[in-house]
Amino acid sequence: MTSSSFSHHPYHLVDMSPWPLTGSISAMMLTTGLVKWFHQYSMNLLLLGFIATLLTMIQWWRDVTREGTYQGLHTSIVVKGLRWGMILFILSEVLFFFSFFWAFFHSSLAPTIEVGMTWPPLGIQPFNPFQIPLLNTTILLSSGATVTWTHHAIMESNHTQAIQSLALTIILGIYFSLLQAFEYFEASFTIADSVFGATFFVATGFHGLHVIIGTSFLLICFLRLYYCHFSAFHHVGFEAAAWYWHFVDVVWLFLYVFLYWWGG
Repeated sequence: MTSSSFSHHPYHLVDMSPWPLTGSISAMMLTTGLVKWFHQYSMNLLLLGFIATLLTMIQWWRDVTREGTYQGLHTSIVVKGLRWGMILFILSEVLFFFSFFWAFFHSSLAPTIEVGMTWPPLGIQPFNPFQIPLLNTTILLSSGATVTWTHHAIMESNHTQAIQSLALTIILGIYFSLLQAFEYFEASFTIADSVFGATFFVATGFHGLHVIIGTSFLLICFLRLYYCHFSAFHHVGFEAAAWYWHFVDVVWLFLYVFLYWWGG
């Protein structure tokens, strides 16, 4: 019997867990694996770190799901703390992307002589904003509508519509990632092509990574929804994933307007 079983307060004092340790070790393996891949062209350590990170995620999320769904440890006060934690995390992500936009505007509003005093720099052929970028904008905006549809379906205890709309959201997220990969493959410039290539690929690349992370969040929510873990009154896990997805949507709108349309 754990100490939390005898608690007489609404807070959740988590039990001892190995996952923070394995998660930090896995993150270190991923980082050093990337360095090894870049310099020695060997992906062994990178793949090992990715597998270790994936296993840590699966088991850690399993424990959190058990605590919130079966053990009843996510009281209203705990849920409030989780919501505030997610809000602060998204705020930190806003500042993360703000640094990329700062670098982009610093270079584009006053182009230096090194880039030909023009923007885009000489020799750079940017993407047509009315082709794949516009299609990706439509896809992400549609996915924002479908994830909102899922939320309303959960609030109304409409399990069938919630399953269908969340599955559609996941499909749209995967479609977006595939189109962005195709766009990168067809690009006429690289991350090494002046400050334009650096800011473009770093900003859109990190956004693409966030889309993949958000898709994985929604996929876990889909499995939990399938097993009826969510109710109209208790679905903080899905709320956090939906907030994150809307954040990804908004960031893409800024990327599309400034990097693809105005900056290109």
